[in-house]
Amino acid sequence: METFASSLGFRALWTPELLVTIVVIAILYGLLVRKTKTGTVKNMIFFMSGLLALYLGWGSPLYVFGHVMMTIHMLQMVFAYFIAVPLLLLGIPRQWYEAFLTSKWAFRPLRYFWNPIVALLLFNGLFSFYHVPLMFDTLMQAPFLHSLYQWVLLIAAALMWWYILSPVPSTYKLPELRRIFYIFANGLLITPACALIIFAPNAMYAVYTDPLIWANVMAYCLPGGAGPEALLAAFGSPEALQFLDARTDQQLAGVLMKVFQEIVYGIAIGYVFKQWLKKEKMQDGELTISDIPQSQG
Repeated sequence: METFASSLGFRALWTPELLVTIVVIAILYGLLVRKTKTGTVKNMIFFMSGLLALYLGWGSPLYVFGHVMMTIHMLQMVFAYFIAVPLLLLGIPRQWYEAFLTSKWAFRPLRYFWNPIVALLLFNGLFSFYHVPLMFDTLMQAPFLHSLYQWVLLIAAALMWWYILSPVPSTYKLPELRRIFYIFANGLLITPACALIIFAPNAMYAVYTDPLIWANVMAYCLPGGAGPEALLAAFGSPEALQFLDARTDQQLAGVLMKVFQEIVYGIAIGYVFKQWLKKEKMQDGELTISDIPQSQG
């Protein structure tokens, strides 16, 4: 694996264009927070952590090694759609959401998708469809289509997480109990895709088993315009770089996704309970104050 990494260029390993974009977004975020005097330290920590998680999911050496082992690919998915997205949503100050949603710049067509059921089915459907072997192998061999699908999946994830986190209480949201059921529904709908990956009798993805397809996928990462023949001559097949056989790697990838998804959704349920308790305490406090007899002095 170390020899393989050394054969790749700096751009393939570190995705500098994504890194520069993320740094620019972080700087603009900081300047806007300072100018508008909105947001808290907690917002900034969430947002910066979300940008880091997105870089780990879409860039960094994990991206290129995700073409070698499916377990690493699934780790990318966890970082991008189950860690980065909720952190970024929590990192945006509430005032920014409210200003955008009431402005003329609000994306009006989005209202047709601004529905919890649509968001639930859209994200889990796109995620499951992505891991259908034919779809997966096709997208991996088409960098532009793969990037486009990633962006669509990111937007779908943001819609889904919006109804879990409810960052703007003034807008329509699910009551706390329904939000908890909503989280359970997300965990249920993603289970078939994980089960398919875990219990398939054979390795399903040609990207990790077919030397020619793997070499074609990896060719654009090589420096100097070297073709897939260079990879095949140097390494022969992806199995030569894998720590596990393809089927075991696939099973571990499915288990990893399911376990991490359960952990993240468990944290989300705790977050909703915390909001629920805070809301109940505020209501109890208001009731107590209103019940105190006013002095007639």
